Amino acid sequence: MGREASFGGEVSLEVEIEKSFPGFTLQVAFRAGNAPVGILGASGAGKSMTLRAIAGFEPHLRGRIVLDGRVLFDSAAGIHVPSRARKVGLVFQHYALFPHLTVLQNISFGLRRLEPAERARRVAEQMAALHLSGLENQYPGMLSGGQQQRVALARCLVPKPAALLLDEPFSALDTHLRSQLELQVHETLNAYSGVTLLVSHNLEEIYRLCGEIIVLDNGRVVASGPRDEIFRRPPNVVTARLTGCKNFSRARIINPNLVEALDWNCSLRCKEQMQSAIGHVGIRAHHICVTSMPPGVHDASRNEFPCWLVAATEGPFRVTAYLRMHSSTADSSDYHLQVEMPLERWTELQSHSLPWSVRLDPECLIVLPD
Repeated sequence: MGREASFGGEVSLEVEIEKSFPGFTLQVAFRAGNAPVGILGASGAGKSMTLRAIAGFEPHLRGRIVLDGRVLFDSAAGIHVPSRARKVGLVFQHYALFPHLTVLQNISFGLRRLEPAERARRVAEQMAALHLSGLENQYPGMLSGGQQQRVALARCLVPKPAALLLDEPFSALDTHLRSQLELQVHETLNAYSGVTLLVSHNLEEIYRLCGEIIVLDNGRVVASGPRDEIFRRPPNVVTARLTGCKNFSRARIINPNLVEALDWNCSLRCKEQMQSAIGHVGIRAHHICVTSMPPGVHDASRNEFPCWLVAATEGPFRVTAYLRMHSSTADSSDYHLQVEMPLERWTELQSHSLPWSVRLDPECLIVLPD
């Protein structure tokens, strides 16, 4: 079934699934415990499909899904627990609230088999926790996007699911609402004791909310592990790119501490010794240091090179500069490095003539296998 991701602690969820489509095959295997796990990947990587499969909404699967020791799905044994009986809560990207039901009716929809007193207690408890008290008789169309998302989250949590699956929970919200709801979700997950899987293509959301990460590419797990380790040492180009690295060059080893960056036309010293073949070297845009060092004093042994500005885009607080090393160019697409810096640093550099100096710190270089 391919590579399996596994995280520490008592295993509560085991997933090993496969489904074939024309030109695409989902083939995912992982195990997760109580720590929130983020599933990161580009559009079409299989993230949402994985959640739908766990929740029981994806037909024609092969494989096995076990939650808290209970087999939810086993194609070989003919086991397929219906979605309503899986104890899995799925928060859809666009909420999927019932428009003709009030907030109270939406949240209590899955509790019809409980005694009225217990049903009322659970709903009131969850509404208070998600700051929805007072909205009981409102309809979804009368709510803001953030309120609708909190109602969807409350509806999933009130049956006390063993697993909570969040599919791009902030994608339909504006920046301010995203920030507010993210804080609410963070508090909710801290209090939740089940398995949590959060799907997103936004690496910053994943980083802030999840301690463990699974990276999917074209339906397969290409990286998994602790969040900080994945960001610090991505195992391949796909993972490096999905975790925000913007600068790559094809590379080959010259000696254990020196690589030739073929696309950047330079040799680079690396902190760690390299023993096996490599395919690329990369560096994150905010790790690149640009100074106004005068020509003739660049030290290639420190990975310092002259550079010329090709283009720049300014934001309110930061600037992205596109630099070419070794020589200037009039072609705005002919650059080597994308650099991010604070606006104050950019303003200071502007007062100095070109060429500037760029340094690629050996400790910040990411060496990637072929």
